[in-house]
This record gives sequence, structure tokens and C-alpha cells, in this order.
Amino acid sequence: MYNKTITELAKGLRSGEFSSVELAQAFLDRIKQHGVLNAYITITEGVALQAAKAADARISSGNAELLTGIPIAQKDIFCTQGVKTSCGSKMLDNFIAPYNATVVDKLNQAGAVMLGKVNMDEFAMGSSNETSYYGAVKNPWDTNAVPGGSSGGSAAAVAARLAACSTGTDTGGSIRQPAALCGITGLKPTYGRVSRYGMIAYASSLDQGGPMTRSAEDAAILLQAMAGFDEKDSTSVNQPVPDYSAELNNPLAGLKIGLPKEFFGADLNSDMAAVLDIAINEYRRLGAEIKEVSMPNLKLAIPAYYVIAPAECSSNLSRFDGVRFGYRCENPQDLTDLYTRSRGEAFGKEVKRRILVGTYALSAGYYDAYYLKAQKIRRLISEDFSKALSEVDVIMSPVTPTTAFGIGEKMDDPIQMYLADIYTIAVNLAGLPAMSIPAGFINGLPAGLQIIGNYFQEARLLNIAHQYQQVTDWHKAIPNGFE
Repeated sequence: MYNKTITELAKGLRSGEFSSVELAQAFLDRIKQHGVLNAYITITEGVALQAAKAADARISSGNAELLTGIPIAQKDIFCTQGVKTSCGSKMLDNFIAPYNATVVDKLNQAGAVMLGKVNMDEFAMGSSNETSYYGAVKNPWDTNAVPGGSSGGSAAAVAARLAACSTGTDTGGSIRQPAALCGITGLKPTYGRVSRYGMIAYASSLDQGGPMTRSAEDAAILLQAMAGFDEKDSTSVNQPVPDYSAELNNPLAGLKIGLPKEFFGADLNSDMAAVLDIAINEYRRLGAEIKEVSMPNLKLAIPAYYVIAPAECSSNLSRFDGVRFGYRCENPQDLTDLYTRSRGEAFGKEVKRRILVGTYALSAGYYDAYYLKAQKIRRLISEDFSKALSEVDVIMSPVTPTTAFGIGEKMDDPIQMYLADIYTIAVNLAGLPAMSIPAGFINGLPAGLQIIGNYFQEARLLNIAHQYQQVTDWHKAIPNGFE
């Protein structure tokens, strides 16, 4: 059962081949069997079986949706009523969310069965899932390698078949990068497409939730349930949600694909370049036209991002002060001692680094020199994308510079860690939709292809990804030991 797609599972549930309770129990047993990956922070067995019983009743009544009874993992950044929501941090290790995030509510209404909350980099700050208070997640393709971050638990769970699908969040590549390193499909929607209400904020102008699945077809089904306007979220965009599955089978003849010369130059790893070349040639065979485009400001994306994101994180994380919720130090001497020790003891090294950088960038003497200048660069990057996407339908690029690196390999070098997101960050600065799809293997480890589209063109991206997955089998590969 665990190796079926969402569509196949839904068919099996409707035909009576298996029940939702049997399906949920099979996944719960598998999660316990493969605890070595450290993919889950909290396993919600009781909640899952209760939801599965309700799903079975709904299926019997003929009132089921495609996601009814489907086992799903929730990234531990989405608030879940009555269940711990930790954000991978000691700061929230004791926090039981009093309400559901909108995404959680939407998936519950669709009848999905939550198996548990999956591991992540602390407050979504990391590219390797090594900053979590609960320990590093391991890549199912090589347990000595990282799964990527911050949605590393989500990616590892889907790749290892510990969930049929998962939610993730993407601030600078945190859906796409782990999807690429774990060999699954991950989609970052247009900023504002998926509600951020109840999704604990890292950088409010960049964060976006999205689906992490085995295939583009599954991603379309999951995004259908997640997307939509939410009056509780001031950044949510009031635009109708299309049928994301309707265009999956459209042919690609005449599709214009742009390749940014800044991403396909001499700096691109030769093995990665070879994988991408094969994938792009497959698109040629499907009828696409390939054109080189230039986006000269892409090289400024990382410095701009690592001013803007830490600045917003500095503001967002000021609420964690030991007073209202979360970790509180023991026996504080006064209010200042409460603040400093609670934050000092509960935040990890990477979170502290970004808070300090962001506070510095927002300070009176440096706001214009750093934060304001970074926002101007952000505008230039957006204009580069607008110009390129006026010439082509989509842009394709690498997702990551290399395949998954070793656990501990980059932890002492934050600059090298930040460069792991060199191909993904610009998309968040522009607010565009983008996805990663499996495109091959390098020395036994997955490599991904990134597809970037224009605003609210998720259906087109899913169509382009699905057509590729009809003629390739990379997305069907299963890590050894998890068959």
C-alpha cells in the first residue's frame, strides 16, 4: 500500500481493497520501523486512527474527496490544535497549539489523515535539517547524508514512503532543495497562493507553504486542497483556484523554455550539468523550444536574501520572550534576565546568528546601507524574471549545486551552507512559483530539475512536470532498504 500514489490509494479506498484505518496503521508501523531517519518529531497515532475511522465512514457514504483517507505528514511549522507544534526548536518544545493553521484545516476538511509532525531546521532556518533541536534528519538514499532543509523531514518521509505526501514551506528553497536531494517532487506556489495563517513565520515576505509528493499528479491534488484565499492572512491573494489536474495531460508542443546563462556557466558542477542536459533534451523531444536568457542580477540574490530574511526573522522571533508561551528560563532575577536567558537557552546557534544579522541590518545606522539596498536589489531581480518570462513560458535551472552532502560537512561554514540555495533563493525574492522534479542520479544520489513559471501559473508548471514524468521513471525510484 505504501508504494501507491494518492490517486491509486484513493481508488483502493473506494473499491474496498483496503480501509483508511488499515492504510493509516500500515504507515504508522512503517514510521516506527524506520525511525533511524529521524523524520518525525511527533507521531499522532491516536489522532490518525480516529481521522481514518471518520474517513472510512465518509467513503462509505459516498461523500469522499480524492484526499479522504490519505495519510499525510505535516511539517512541524504548521499549528495543529491539541498537538505539539515545535518548529524544530527548544523554544517551542512545550507548545501545544490552541488552533489549526488554515492549511491544516483545509486538509482536515478534505479528509486527509495526519500521521504526525515532521522534523525541520529550527524555525525553518537551514539548508540541511541539521539545526533541529531534535537532531538531524537523515537522507533515505544515504543515511550519512543530509536530506536538505528546512523541509528535510517532509522530503525524507515522502521519499522513504513514511507518508503518502507532506506539507512543506519554502522561504529560500526549503521545499525545492530537499525535494531535489531526496528525489521527490516539491512545489513552491506563488507568494499568497497558500495561506500563511497558523504557519509560524520566519520571513513574512518570503515564506510560502506548498506540497511535497512523489509525482506532479500528486502535487496537483495536494495543492488543490491547500490553495485559496484566506481572510485571516493579510498576504493571501484573492484569486480563484483553478483545477490543477485539468491541464496535466496537455501536450508541450511549442513550449518555450528559457535557460539562464548565469546558471549554466562554467561554475555549474559538470555532473549536474550532464543530468540537466539529458532532462532538457527530453523536453526537446516532447516538442519544447529551448532559448538562452540572461538575468544579470541573479548573482546578487544570496547577499540580498541574507539581509532581508534575517531582518524579518529578527522582527518575527521577538515574540518568543519567555513571557506568554514557549520556553522560560528557571528562576529569572528580573524581566531582562527572563528575556536574555530564555532566548539564549532556547534558540540554537543558527537562529541566533540570523537574529543578530537581521537586528544589525535594521539598526538606525545601517538600515539604508543594508536593508533598503537589499530591497532595491530584490526589485532588480524581479524585473529580470519579468523580462525573461516575457520571452519564454518557463525557466529551467538546477535546484542545487551538488547532490546531498554529508551530515556535518558544512555546519562549521555557514557561507558554504548558504550557497546550497544559490539556485532557489531568487524565486522567493520575486514571489514566483517554482518546483523541483527528480531528473536523475549522480553517484547513486538524486538530482533535481527546477521549473520556474510566471505568477499563478502553477497549473502550467504541474503540466510540464507531469509530461516529463510520463516519459521518465526517476520519480518512481525507491531508496534501498525502503522498498
